[in-house]
Amino acid sequence: MRIRTALATAAAAGTLAAIAAAPAQATEYSSALKIKGVQYDAPGRDSNSCSTGNTRDEYLTIKNYSAGTTVNLKGYVVKDATGNKFTFPANHYLQPGDYIKLRGGHGTDSDANNVVYRQNCNFIWNNDKDTIYLYKSSGARADVHSYTKSGNDRDGNGYITYHG
Repeated sequence: MRIRTALATAAAAGTLAAIAAAPAQATEYSSALKIKGVQYDAPGRDSNSCSTGNTRDEYLTIKNYSAGTTVNLKGYVVKDATGNKFTFPANHYLQPGDYIKLRGGHGTDSDANNVVYRQNCNFIWNNDKDTIYLYKSSGARADVHSYTKSGNDRDGNGYITYHG
């Protein structure tokens, strides 16, 4: 009987340890803004030429999943695994359910068209694997996702959806 009690106690302790560890990961996703998806591999042959390249076809979609809070993107940071980063430099308000596409290349940011350009013609996301980090203006992590082309892009179109 003592053996069963010891095993039950050990199993319960393991379950409690797993439950106690869960909130740390769940905190990561407590932000209203989340990464909806990423076009990590722009269609066609990669070219980072500012005049004829396709870096603007590589984009990250960030969505406000809040039911009632408008979020200002100013100061939010997007980074990859090697430290390439973009900081939203200006006010850009996402109302509940709204989204923004952060595109490579040069262009005019537009609230009406839900687009912000990185004003940089270099690709940020790797075509084989990468990790995408989204940080709040406070520096707290809002969301993070890793991908591999073979493991996450089942249809091979270069786009991965994270939060529907």
